Amino acid sequence: MVKKAEPKPIAPDRQRPPQRGRLLQQLSFGVFRATEETLAAVEGDLGRTFRWLRRRVFGVPLTTAQEAQERLTKVKGLAVLGSDNLSSSAYATEEIVRVLALAGAGVFSLTLPISFVLVAVLTIVVLSYHQVIRAYPGGGGSFLVSRVNLGDKAGMLAAAALMIDYVLTVAVSVAAGVQALTSVFPELFPFRLVIATGAIILLALGNLRGIREAASLFILPVYVYLVGILGLLGYAFFRLATGSLPELTPPPDWTPAIAGPLSLMLILRAFSSGAVALTGVEAISDGVGVFKPSEPRNARITLTLMALFFAAIFLGLSFFAGHFGLVPDPSEKETLISQLVRLLVGPGWFHVVVQLAAATLLLVAANTAFTGFPRLAYILASEDFMPHQFAGRGERLVFTTGILVLAGLAIFFVIAFQGSVTALIPLYTLGVFVAFTLTQLGMISHSRKVRQRGWRLAMSLNGVGAVVTGVIAVEAITVKFVHGAWLVLVFMPLLVLMMRAIRGHYTRLKRELALAPGDLLPKPARPQLVVMPVATMNKPFAEGLTYARSLSPNITCIHVAETMAAAEEFRRQWEQQATGIPLVTIESPYRNFLSPMLAYIDSIVQSAPETIVTVVIPEFVPKRWWEHFLHRQSALRLKMALLARPNVVVVDIPYLVKT
Repeated sequence: MVKKAEPKPIAPDRQRPPQRGRLLQQLSFGVFRATEETLAAVEGDLGRTFRWLRRRVFGVPLTTAQEAQERLTKVKGLAVLGSDNLSSSAYATEEIVRVLALAGAGVFSLTLPISFVLVAVLTIVVLSYHQVIRAYPGGGGSFLVSRVNLGDKAGMLAAAALMIDYVLTVAVSVAAGVQALTSVFPELFPFRLVIATGAIILLALGNLRGIREAASLFILPVYVYLVGILGLLGYAFFRLATGSLPELTPPPDWTPAIAGPLSLMLILRAFSSGAVALTGVEAISDGVGVFKPSEPRNARITLTLMALFFAAIFLGLSFFAGHFGLVPDPSEKETLISQLVRLLVGPGWFHVVVQLAAATLLLVAANTAFTGFPRLAYILASEDFMPHQFAGRGERLVFTTGILVLAGLAIFFVIAFQGSVTALIPLYTLGVFVAFTLTQLGMISHSRKVRQRGWRLAMSLNGVGAVVTGVIAVEAITVKFVHGAWLVLVFMPLLVLMMRAIRGHYTRLKRELALAPGDLLPKPARPQLVVMPVATMNKPFAEGLTYARSLSPNITCIHVAETMAAAEEFRRQWEQQATGIPLVTIESPYRNFLSPMLAYIDSIVQSAPETIVTVVIPEFVPKRWWEHFLHRQSALRLKMALLARPNVVVVDIPYLVKT
């Protein structure tokens, strides 16, 4: 076997710096790839310590090429993206009964009919999202459907509704999980806020490790809950068939002393409370991209399985809640499921297992939002509706900013509402039904434009769905307005206004910074060794290059890209507009801009220790102070990192944005 010869070093005058160990791997002339060692080589003692801690807590960095390995199977996808909807079966029945109890135990028989209507609505919504996945296999769900078919305003409204829904998913799921835990261990009830806050932090940390690891961590509770609850319901139906069901006598202080009248408004309020059963349905259509190929097929199968499991559990629990006349605990210390388990099998080990599984599932259900919210924020940021920081992925290929923001907002709501599921529920359902309605309307427009096979049937289904979910949204506003739904009506317009302002900023910025097609960059002037980072060929870069050429004709421009395909695309653009200017591209598979740039500059300084290297950094300066927070501040981080380096001069070329 003939050993392949090592590539020969390229002379310094051809712009290739000497290698520093394994920091930069040369792929071809002027083309490099940053290695994992690049990330640590430019850090000081404090940085290395922090990096060591990050690796222990979150794991080793993942390259962009490893993204395919992070995809989910249907089994894991059901646990990650279906746990929100599945977990609502643990408290949806209880919320219906809690409202009906205001009219006395005699009306508990209405629990099952209300549940059947909700399952019928669920069926319509699930079929609609099957269409969404087929039409938009790249993900994006309600936002993309609404924006493409109904316009930017509808898209922003759908996105605002979904973001509120995701935040409340975490708050409600965690609060319900803690409630299930205190059903087994009542002595923990005074510490429910501390437990809930800790649970949200743990969920955030688990998701920061990567979606596949989060799925592996949280998959067990989902399936233990499914087996436990379905087994319990099967046992209950067996005892019903054999006539051996026990009698229930609820504590006298749990039933209102004076029952109110049964009114249409009360029934509608019970229906609205039970509508939490439909939350989480949209998460799979938002996250199609997390599945293994074929992504749309796996997403549709997972969506169907989720709906079937949920319907079986929800209807079973509602049947026995009405049959036994189960009364919710007014103090929220014990759940309805806990009462049913104790009634059927007693307070033994099975009761503990089911309650712990339910508690853990409810906590894990928040994981659906930790997958959906960051991905939705990424899509919004990619379309310039959210700060671009939300589009950046961390070392573990997750959208770090979205995860941290979601955790902070959820903790705020849990503390503000004292961890009460009943207090949080009125805020919960409105946002999701607004998104459902806009999605149905968007799919009607889509079917009319595309006119694929069966488009009339699809339009009819979406029309019925739009009417049903729209009526539920209006009913939720009417019935629950004074119970907290008014807060959602305030938050949604504020989020829409925020997205419009952000979008306007980015639109003005692109218009002002863009170079006209065919513009050539300025020609060189006097000599000096100059290095210039380039991210985008725009007006700030053109002005920076004008100054750099006044210093020296010996200029090297450096471009860092996440993938080789992106680097090659930039090089093609470069050759059209900057002919004759040397360009070095560095592939950074760990998505780190700063470390590869510093490694290259350090290698130039080491190759010519007597030479002063001038680093020209062009950057734009937004007109408004708050617009600084919408950008990643890459230039600032590079300047700070170069400040203490010997033989390096940093020249900042600000471009003042006028609009």
